[in-house]
Amino acid sequence: MKNFHELLSRRQLLALVGRAAGGAAMYQAMNTLGFAASSAYSGRIELDGAPKGTKILILGAGMAGLVAAYELRNAGYSVKVLEYNNRAGGRAWTIRGGDEYTELGGATQRCEFDNGLYINPGPWRIPYNHHAVLDYAKRLNVPLEPFVQVNYNAYLHSSRAFDGKPQRYRQVQTDYQGYIAELLGKAVNKSQLDAALTNEDQEMLLESLRSWGALDKDFRYVSGMASSERRGFAVGYGGGLMPLAVPSTPYKRDELINSRLWQWLSSGNQQEFQSSIFQPVGGMDRIAQALYRQVAGVVQLSAKVTKINQSERGVSVTYVNANGQGGLQTAKADWLVCTIPLSILSEIEIAVGEPMQDAIHAVPYETSVKIGLQFKRRFWEQDEHIYGGITHTDLPISTIGYPASNYGSNGKGVLLGAYVWGANAYELGALPPEQRVRVAVEQGAQIHAQYPGEFESGIAVSWSRVPFTNGCFGAWTDVARERHYKNLCQIDGRIVLAGEHASYIPAWQEGAVLSSLDAIGRLHARIRATV
Repeated sequence: MKNFHELLSRRQLLALVGRAAGGAAMYQAMNTLGFAASSAYSGRIELDGAPKGTKILILGAGMAGLVAAYELRNAGYSVKVLEYNNRAGGRAWTIRGGDEYTELGGATQRCEFDNGLYINPGPWRIPYNHHAVLDYAKRLNVPLEPFVQVNYNAYLHSSRAFDGKPQRYRQVQTDYQGYIAELLGKAVNKSQLDAALTNEDQEMLLESLRSWGALDKDFRYVSGMASSERRGFAVGYGGGLMPLAVPSTPYKRDELINSRLWQWLSSGNQQEFQSSIFQPVGGMDRIAQALYRQVAGVVQLSAKVTKINQSERGVSVTYVNANGQGGLQTAKADWLVCTIPLSILSEIEIAVGEPMQDAIHAVPYETSVKIGLQFKRRFWEQDEHIYGGITHTDLPISTIGYPASNYGSNGKGVLLGAYVWGANAYELGALPPEQRVRVAVEQGAQIHAQYPGEFESGIAVSWSRVPFTNGCFGAWTDVARERHYKNLCQIDGRIVLAGEHASYIPAWQEGAVLSSLDAIGRLHARIRATV
């Protein structure tokens, strides 16, 4: 076998480091179900020359349906929207004090949050590169504020390491980065890379490692001013005759590595989580509601679709009042844009060809659970100096999100007390809502001891029990996309589908908006070609 230095070139060294960083990022991506989320949005859609009197029926008033209604009506089409819920917005949903929600199985929750406090059960952040959503916010004058993804003063927590005590993000990151830099520095100093690096290259690499890892002059990661400037001091800088600053002591290397807390360090490196990230002021539903106000006159709420038909002359949809009152009703139009989630659409009779039918039934839906907790005071700020950001834990609750607004305000506050995916989400979702809240409080107390004494009320949404989606988002596989995706997106006669499930950015509003714009653009071209 060849020696290490014979195998490793400069380019390979950088690639090795890149692969190491990429592997950590991929691990985190799998844990948070993040996706490559860069947007292909190129600006406002132009739908010129709409044939006068052409009627288009839209099913669903989520982000995809609202965008379709807004743009098609502005283009001159006669539009009607049928929406199952008694509100618009779909998964772009904010729960506030006084709201009531009944899930599948009949459990009803009433939100008891104080005025101005809320929880977003669905999307809760908008990446800087989700250009379409940001553009609609701008066009509709919806104010935005920063969302904090990475807060270096938040916690990383493992129930199996450091005696189960949460550790500050900045301390874990600084120590992990320092030890990695030290190990690389030793490899370079031992001339193991002589065949790959010139002396100048080695000096430059060593200097970069010293800077990146906060190493001392001997390329050691130790307690000192350099490391403490990043991980924090045991005694901080003062004024006057206050005690001098005292460096803090790094965690032991083996204990740190074995803790697996490093798995969360890459969360801010993924493209969709890189700064800047935004949220609408007052709740994620603000953009959807701004769109709704533009088209409210053509939206019929509480309309449950039971059958979708089409012929060579047009489309017809049978629906009933979602509250169970009244009989069957029919809506007719020339064309149809359907944004109903596939988890629901697969249960509705729809007159489309076999390729689209197969595609509709090919996509399972993932679930998740979000739990909002109201506390008597903002102890995370007052006691622990955490302003926004996220704490990660290996406990089933997985995530604690701190509000990125009203910093330092007096009175009560609401935390995202759990954001759960995978098997834990199904297990937690099987519990009654009040038990889900109890679990979030009990587990959260292992990180914040103030939980039991400060907790007031909570609300818990399990997406597998949400009546209008039966799940959270379309969980495509590569095999399913290869076989069914194009068939799902094709115009079938007079019907086209849209929504996050018909995009390469699932689980994000941007995917829904881009899918909608693409669908109505192609439909508009088809309509003009048939005139």
